[in-house]
Amino acid sequence: MPHTTESSLARAPLAGLTAPALPPDDPARVVLHNEVHARPPARIRLPALVVYVAVLNDGITREQECAHLRQLPGQGELTSDALAGNFLRLRFADHTLKWERHTEFSRYSLVQALPEGALSEGDEAQLIASLAVPAQWLAAIPGRTVAAIMMAMVHGEVDDPVAMRQLAEPWLNSREPLASWLGVRRSCAMTDFRLRPSGFERLLVISPPGTSELRVGRISQRLLEAETYRLMALRGLPVAKELAPMLGEAESQLAGITARMEGADASDQELLDTLIGLAARVERATASHMYRFSATMAYHGLVEQRIEQMRETPIPGTQMLGEFLQRRLAPAINTVQATAQRLNALSQRIERTSALLRTRVDIATESQNQQLLEKLTRGQELQLRLQSTVEGLSIAAISYYVVSLILYGGKAAKAAGIHVNPEMLAGALTPFVVLAIWWGTRQIRKRLHP
Repeated sequence: MPHTTESSLARAPLAGLTAPALPPDDPARVVLHNEVHARPPARIRLPALVVYVAVLNDGITREQECAHLRQLPGQGELTSDALAGNFLRLRFADHTLKWERHTEFSRYSLVQALPEGALSEGDEAQLIASLAVPAQWLAAIPGRTVAAIMMAMVHGEVDDPVAMRQLAEPWLNSREPLASWLGVRRSCAMTDFRLRPSGFERLLVISPPGTSELRVGRISQRLLEAETYRLMALRGLPVAKELAPMLGEAESQLAGITARMEGADASDQELLDTLIGLAARVERATASHMYRFSATMAYHGLVEQRIEQMRETPIPGTQMLGEFLQRRLAPAINTVQATAQRLNALSQRIERTSALLRTRVDIATESQNQQLLEKLTRGQELQLRLQSTVEGLSIAAISYYVVSLILYGGKAAKAAGIHVNPEMLAGALTPFVVLAIWWGTRQIRKRLHP
């Protein structure tokens, strides 16, 4: 019977062919192939406002997120199957909403036209009131906010730093914003990385006329992802700081155990119990936090990748976004990395100390076994001596009884009228009796101990 799969059955023959042109598909082929198209960048027409919210999705199911998306106009028939690919773009008359689900967080991106006067006035209340989705809907997104950004994207000349700074001042309300040219002066991005009372950060992207909608979408995606991954990477820093006192205490305790092992009077059982308790604490910390440390390093790698993809060049008088992120993020990442290495090193040191303690216990056990063997050897020697003594006494006792029997026999014979002297008979036969009993005892010993 020929081998068939669902994918081979689903593939229809090409026109002019009577059978498929390829072997059956691997079950994961379609999914893996389409992964390259999983999260395409949006096409953004300027001027635009991008409202971005990323929330931690721990304990949040797709059904809950789908139920929240169904509250939007015209989405009452939305099913959870539409969210199976971890990506969904909903298109409305004057805006689009993109939903994405990742391992630890979900993000929602609203793209709409920039409200008139929003860039020049920068009033938060009016800006939130002019959003294409209700503010209550944003506030009710399932999960806990990890990143929230409002990004204004407009046309403008990017060759005049003074004009760009004046354009950004009402939006950012910052005298010295961070700014850099992106893609060899094709666009300019400006921000101050500060949270507003509403909880949003603000970004401003200025692109020259003629910039394609697809390029604007890629710029938006890289900037938003860089900030999101930065915040996700920093989630390992509080864990590292919280773990530092425990690591210091554990290292001191391990040093104390090692010092006590140098003395001969320390109890091996007590040292072993203390070391087992310490090893359990360290292993619990490793199991609880090592994933967070590994995730921090992975997110940091994504931040560096997004910064590299932006291809920044400096604007005179301002600090570049990527440079600022790397300088502020590097100490935190180094702290997390050092804590992870410290935890691994402590675990390895505990393992080596355990090996030393096991060696010490083995040596002590061997010494005790040697002493016990010596005692057994001495006991066997004493037993042999005692056995020899008992054998001598036994020969004498048996000889005495045999000679007594001979004496009684002689007396009986004399009483019967036979002329014999019982005492002379017993005395004459005594050496022969003793010699016979000694020879018989020796033969028995040879048979028992050949």
